Amino acid sequence: MRQRPRGFAIGERFPIFPPEIAVLEAKQKLVRQAARACAKAGLVNAYGHCSARLDDESFLVCAAMPMGLITPRDDGVIVKTRGSLPAGVLGEVRAHQQIYARRPDVGGICRIMPPMLLSVSAFGRSPRVRHGFGAYFSPAAPFWNDTGLLRSDERAAELAAALGAARAILMRGNGAIVTGQTLEQAVVLSWYFEDAARVELDVLKASGGDGPLYSAEEAAARATFDGRIVERMWDYLTSGDPEGP
Repeated sequence: MRQRPRGFAIGERFPIFPPEIAVLEAKQKLVRQAARACAKAGLVNAYGHCSARLDDESFLVCAAMPMGLITPRDDGVIVKTRGSLPAGVLGEVRAHQQIYARRPDVGGICRIMPPMLLSVSAFGRSPRVRHGFGAYFSPAAPFWNDTGLLRSDERAAELAAALGAARAILMRGNGAIVTGQTLEQAVVLSWYFEDAARVELDVLKASGGDGPLYSAEEAAARATFDGRIVERMWDYLTSGDPEGP
């Protein structure tokens, strides 16, 4: 008799060829750690969610609860990249569906609500590339100039189209969505994006927005993942996690 993977309720149907149980368990742990890392870094509050791709047709999204309160017992839910959301999954997870369906390069997504990015969004634009961490979003992350919630397939599809091939999109007064080749990278880029907003606000306060920007060439040279860039920041953000290292 085939064992039921964690993350599926008793009686819930799961794919004929589910991910290997050990792999799914590792993904569950990763999603829980990522959720807590986002909360620890102040990137989310009561609202926000993260997910990791499982395969071309499915991903794992964290439990529908404040991310900082997720415990080692709070498994995520497997969601198909197309179709209706499972019961209990937050409505804005539709944005994850739409992005995964369009972007085979994306392996992880963070839906974040950090204070600096929320403040910058009030100016009606995304942070400019003014320092090293901001270079990863050169020339600037797309700006979603809409205050509504993403609770329909149509709106989620529009946002995914606006994101395009970019790493992140900032939503007016409503936080941001950040993507990565892995969930670890998405968490790290979320921290970078918030730090870009911090620098932007400092520049606005000091000079009204004047100041040099990175050129396209400077940004491309700086936005590297060599030298364990992601790994070192991931270790920092997950330090002390109950499921670490």
